[in-house]
Amino acid sequence: MSEGEVKAESVGTVVVAGAANLAIAVAKLVAGLISGSAAMLSEAAHSVADTTTEVLLYLALRRGARPADTRHPFGYGKESYVWAFLAALFTFVAGAGFAITHGVTTILVHRHSGDYLVSYVVLGMSFVIESVSLTRAVRQVRKESRRWRTTPRRFLRLTADTTVKAVFLEDSAALVGLLLAAVGLGLSHLTGDELWDGLASIGIGLLLLVVAVILAWSNLSLLVGRAVPGRLHREIERELAGLPTVDRVDTLMTMLLGPEEILVAAKVDFHDQATGADIEAAADEAERRLTDRYPEIRFVFLDPTRSMPGTDARRARRIQDQEQDHRRPGPP
Repeated sequence: MSEGEVKAESVGTVVVAGAANLAIAVAKLVAGLISGSAAMLSEAAHSVADTTTEVLLYLALRRGARPADTRHPFGYGKESYVWAFLAALFTFVAGAGFAITHGVTTILVHRHSGDYLVSYVVLGMSFVIESVSLTRAVRQVRKESRRWRTTPRRFLRLTADTTVKAVFLEDSAALVGLLLAAVGLGLSHLTGDELWDGLASIGIGLLLLVVAVILAWSNLSLLVGRAVPGRLHREIERELAGLPTVDRVDTLMTMLLGPEEILVAAKVDFHDQATGADIEAAADEAERRLTDRYPEIRFVFLDPTRSMPGTDARRARRIQDQEQDHRRPGPP
């Protein structure tokens, strides 16, 4: 799958999820106002937060895909993480905050209009629509995990494409939230006690809180500048070390510049007999090999160096190797 196809599929996934959430938010709001259910109103807030999140994720994809210019020579890939981080914060404040607060209020006040039928209908319709959106997200996750030769779970944990991760987590949380709302409504309906409705609302809020924290932490790590996962790091190092004029790779540093953009910088110890022309040819060959095998690699910088035991370069390499050992193999 080409980079353009990947980005187009990510945009399509976000658009489908956004349209689904918008339709569901309106239906839930109407049902919540008619029934007075705290869980339904919390689910409406959940869908509003998800819709706003999809808009921000769409901006993340569009803004992050802008080409490099003189002021931003490495492109705008990291801007996508800014918008995705704002999306996570909005989910935290608008979704989780409202749901928890409204649930507590319902438990304290114990007031409900008693019209449950419309809520059950909307919950059923919402479950079907959310399932369609989640199916598309799952399909993309599986396709991407095959491309990186890893499992879907590891792909979601390590991927730099936070838009796909956000849609998958939000749609999954939406289905769980619908089940919580249905259980809360059903128990309140059977017992006549609004405690269950309020508890369901709080549960939905806590669910949104967990999703928001996961997404915010992931985007923050990428904004700071995260290296590629361990397996990819080792494969890049093997490619560089396999060059004919290279003695060894003393330091290899990588950074994820965006969802599909990687920077590679290395201090390379060339053979003592290598001429300037040999080093230039090796640098060109290194870039060709890496970009052919990994189209996501945008920049390759090699620094010819004479490594000596105890240097900062060797120490830096050991530090990064130790950090990479803590990561399980997976995609960037």
